[in-house]
Amino acid sequence: MQQSSSRTRRPSLGAIFLTVFLDLLGFGLVIPFLAEEARDNFQTTALVGTLLSAVYSLMQFLFVPVWGRLSDRIGRRPVLVWSVAANALTMLGLGLGIAYGSHVGWLFAARIFGGIATANLGTASAYIADVTKPEDRARGMGLIGMAFGLGFVLGPGFGGALAKITINGHTGAVACFAAAALGVVNFVWVALGLVESLPKENRAQKPVRSLSPLNLDAARRAFADNGILAGIVVNFMIVFSFTNMEQTFRYFNKDVFKMDQVESGLLLAAVGVTAAIVQGAFMRPLTKRYSEPTLIPVGVFVQAIAFFGLVFAPTVGRGMLYASSLALAVGNGITQPTVSSYVSRRASATEQGAIMGTNQSAASLARVLGPAFGGFVYGAFSPRSPYVAATIGMLLALTCTLALARNQNTSTQMS
Repeated sequence: MQQSSSRTRRPSLGAIFLTVFLDLLGFGLVIPFLAEEARDNFQTTALVGTLLSAVYSLMQFLFVPVWGRLSDRIGRRPVLVWSVAANALTMLGLGLGIAYGSHVGWLFAARIFGGIATANLGTASAYIADVTKPEDRARGMGLIGMAFGLGFVLGPGFGGALAKITINGHTGAVACFAAAALGVVNFVWVALGLVESLPKENRAQKPVRSLSPLNLDAARRAFADNGILAGIVVNFMIVFSFTNMEQTFRYFNKDVFKMDQVESGLLLAAVGVTAAIVQGAFMRPLTKRYSEPTLIPVGVFVQAIAFFGLVFAPTVGRGMLYASSLALAVGNGITQPTVSSYVSRRASATEQGAIMGTNQSAASLARVLGPAFGGFVYGAFSPRSPYVAATIGMLLALTCTLALARNQNTSTQMS
């Protein structure tokens, strides 16, 4: 029985990895061209272009708990199969909207339904928890982090290359059709290879009354601890500033440096690769030698310098753009795992899920607000404005890290 269980577990974890990876690959594919397409070819504004990303993240924020709780009642497999099929259809719709649509509303409809469809991360995490032993849980959850990293690294590079192929005078449609085709492959893989992980006897018998994306009781408990509150605020500011940059980066590259989609996509891919190298090769020895409250301010400071460099890149030249982008990746690679680790250490063993869920909810809100803010200030003021704001945001986050240091002793005791 043990060997049979192991055999059924492997394809299931592979299917989960592929599901999350293709979700993030589809998200990364559109970064080099979607905001530009909305602004330039649909005759809208920079704000409208970045709102396409904001509404996508907003739908994910709202529907992650909905699909997660639904999967507690009907099982993980039906929710995952549906979400993969729906994502393939929405990417097809987005491609058709870019190539043949006459109004930007078509793009918004596709992004809204795409965000709803890809809000399956909570269900995927629950699936991994179902099929792994406690001692293997961290390794299983690491698949999601790996899928995130690979999707963001490969997505912009492929998206930028495919955006060179135009349909009806519009860029990006071919990239969306490619993502839709991958979604079909993913659907077949999940439909045939995914075994239900939640037995009927373990499913929730009563409907969940509340579908709020934020557990308010958990939020109150989290915010009552100054260290956890500071960690969540720091994480919010980092994500807000980074997505503020990410969704205006194509505008910045095109308007200031006259770069095409391929160059923008490759630069974003280089950012992803650099962050992955920092996390994969350097963070383990660094965390053995230094505590999270020591590393987090370093990563935040590096990002503040990087955003400051982007402010002056139009004056200095492309060298500053490349150096600042890679420095930003280094700083983000340091802070992304250490902030989460710090918040987790501050939480008690019985409240890990609730506290980490609160941290994730705050980060999700930052992914909604960051692109919208960046698009607004880019259009209302200047191409440098999002990076001026991000520099200020990083300095505010650096101030908040002082609270992490003050709570270091307590954090050590609780861990």
